[in-house]
Amino acid sequence: MSVVIVLEGAAPDRFAVTVSPLAELAASLHVLTGHAHHTEHAPWAEEVTGSAPPAFRAGLRRFAPLWTALRWRGFYPGLDVSLGRLPLDRFAELTAYTCASGYRGFGFGRVRHDPAQAAALRQAASGLPEPHLALAEDLLRDAEALRADVLGFLELCRGVFFDSLWQKTEPTLTRAAHRLRQRLADEGPAAALLSLSTSSTRLSGPARVVLDKVHHAVITPARTPVLLIPTRYGAPHLLVKDEPGLPPVVHFPVDTPEVGVTLARSRMLALTDPRRVRLCRLIARQAMTTADLADRLQMTRPQVSRHLRTLRDLGLVRVQRNGRYVHYGLDLTAVERIGRDVATALQY
Repeated sequence: MSVVIVLEGAAPDRFAVTVSPLAELAASLHVLTGHAHHTEHAPWAEEVTGSAPPAFRAGLRRFAPLWTALRWRGFYPGLDVSLGRLPLDRFAELTAYTCASGYRGFGFGRVRHDPAQAAALRQAASGLPEPHLALAEDLLRDAEALRADVLGFLELCRGVFFDSLWQKTEPTLTRAAHRLRQRLADEGPAAALLSLSTSSTRLSGPARVVLDKVHHAVITPARTPVLLIPTRYGAPHLLVKDEPGLPPVVHFPVDTPEVGVTLARSRMLALTDPRRVRLCRLIARQAMTTADLADRLQMTRPQVSRHLRTLRDLGLVRVQRNGRYVHYGLDLTAVERIGRDVATALQY
């Protein structure tokens, strides 16, 4: 599964880099809801939720589907009007997509009026964890009241934590946006997009950048401009949103994870070979030469060299030159990070 951004005919001006307080609010609410997955921000999240009023904690639970797996499109630019002025049927459609955690295969444009669409929403939401179904029922019961409740909760967030958070975060996001605009202008869209993710690939025929994601989408900036939005509290997630009829959004972390899912997977696979594991056990204790390893492992030197080259290419082995000898040692810090890197890469 992947998101493909087709670059053919897409000039740099087809990408708009912008800073969005609402998008950052969504990212921070995601952290507050599931801070166990965001260890960097866990102390902050525990402090906020621990001292927040009951109404905030209740809203955090009730509206969680709006910022968990499928981020609500209302948090992002491109709607042309404010949330309070958004036509009610459009509000219901976008919220229904979130309650169903997807928009492929669903049509919710008349979910308030069409019993078949309402039934499809209930069925999709019932297969998801609570409170997806409860939020869907609130939407179907009274979309206008739900919108008022959502807007009231977002206003509550400002006083509870977000005004102070934004004051600290906005300069970081502004600098990140400036750097990306410079890269777009100086190096072009391909280089700019590749810089956003360690799990991205540039391909040709046609020219495109492929992002390794768990859903599929094809985005063509030559037809529809793309919004690029930095986030401080969204890490390690990189979100790509491509709702029908709206400009696509790439919500990217300002601190890109060093290890993507491909490298994390390759490191795990490299340590499933029994001979390579024995080699790693030897050089974990002390650095050794190729000749010493071949003798101890009863392997030829070319065989040992091939294993060492694989481990070096994956960043798991350090090389030390001592005169005419070359010693190889296991990078224990890199090995210790594998579990954390896998968790980060899977979220990215």
